[in-house]
Parts: sequence; C-alpha cells; structure tokens
Amino acid sequence: MNRILTALAAGLALVVLLAGTQQPALAGDNHGDFMIKGVVTGVLPDTDATVKLNGSRIPGAREVSDEVIPAMTLTYFFTDNIAVELFCCFAKHDLDATGSISALGTIGDTWIFPPALTAQYHFNPDGTFKPYVGVGLQYIAFFDEDSKLGPGTSLGIDDGLGFTLQAGLDIAVGNGWYVNADVKKTWLNTDARWGGTGITADVDLDPLIVSAGFGYRFNLGDLLGGHGATSAYEELK
Repeated sequence: MNRILTALAAGLALVVLLAGTQQPALAGDNHGDFMIKGVVTGVLPDTDATVKLNGSRIPGAREVSDEVIPAMTLTYFFTDNIAVELFCCFAKHDLDATGSISALGTIGDTWIFPPALTAQYHFNPDGTFKPYVGVGLQYIAFFDEDSKLGPGTSLGIDDGLGFTLQAGLDIAVGNGWYVNADVKKTWLNTDARWGGTGITADVDLDPLIVSAGFGYRFNLGDLLGGHGATSAYEELK
C-alpha cells in the first residue's frame, strides 16, 4: 500500500508541477488539444515460457514479477474524438523460476522501458464522463539485466514489439482537470539467455498495464507561446 500511495503522489506532483509552473496563459480547457497525466501504474505480466537447457526443454517456466510504478502519458487531440497517446515509464522486474525448476528461486532481474503509442477514439466529448478506446504498439526495451544463477553467468533479453489494445475513462472535475482510469493489454514475445549455463527461454510476456491518476488538459499553443497561431485542432473543430 505504501508503494501505491508513493507512486500516486509522485504522479500527481508531476502533473501539478507541469500544469502549475507554466506561464499564466496556460489555462485548463476541457476541449484543449493536449493532455498530460500522472498515474500510478501496475505492470502485470501474464508470462508463459518455453525453457531449455542446452537445447532440451525443461518442464518449468519463468515468471516475471508484478510491479507498481509512477508513469506519465502525453495525449494530443486532433479533434474532440480523435487523439494519439504516448505512455512511458520505467520498471524493475524479478524473474522467478517455476515448475520443476522452482527451487532455483529468483534467477534474474531486469529494468524495462516500455513506451506504448496508441491511436484513440474518445466518446462523449461534451460530457463529464468521457470513455475512450485505443489500439497501437508497445516497445519494451530491457536493460541492466542481472543473472542470479551464480558467478560467471550473465543474462541477456531481446527487446520486443507487441500489439496493444486500450480502454479508459476520463472524468472531468473542472478547469481542465481530470481523474483517469486506464487499462492496456499487450501481446509480446521475447527471448532470454543465461550465459554460462546453457539455459534459454522463449517468453510470451503479454503484460496487462492498469493505471489510475490525474490529468490536465489545455491548448498546446498556450504553452508554446503561439497565442496568435491557430492549432490543427482548432482548424478541424
């Protein structure tokens, strides 16, 4: 619970900082062309793996730990209904052996950078409750991998690209502020190798990414100082 509260506070502080420290012309707008969100996010891998030792399959699997982290999203609205969103965060996961190799316990850990880009359709743009759906891609980069199988071993994990579906809800609370809930599901495959051991794994990672937090919507032209310019969003309205 303490981790969740800390992550939520960090996400809220980020939104307040970015929304509140800009020039006075940056006013909240429920029909603005840009939204930034600070959220607390659960990264919940749904892992299945084919684990091999020197090419022969072992009847066991590798599990990736769930993590709760602060994250941020940036959304640009082309119209009231059509938008694109970039989700970004960092997370550290433990890799745990299961099945017949469960006695090995934690066999590695890795940091991940999993940005997701989705095209969205937003419903009920004039209402308080604004559901949306999205579809896109998620790229997961693995770095700082660390084997836990003893001295002389190493861990390498290939980066992966997967297909993502998204659904969420923005609730307007006034002056451009929103409460947000969001869920993404990605289907992604990667390969892992433990150097010095002969162990390899073909892993279906398939993470479920669940987020909740706060957002602030405004016109990007105000932030950039283009008070006389007409945004693409205004031209399309």
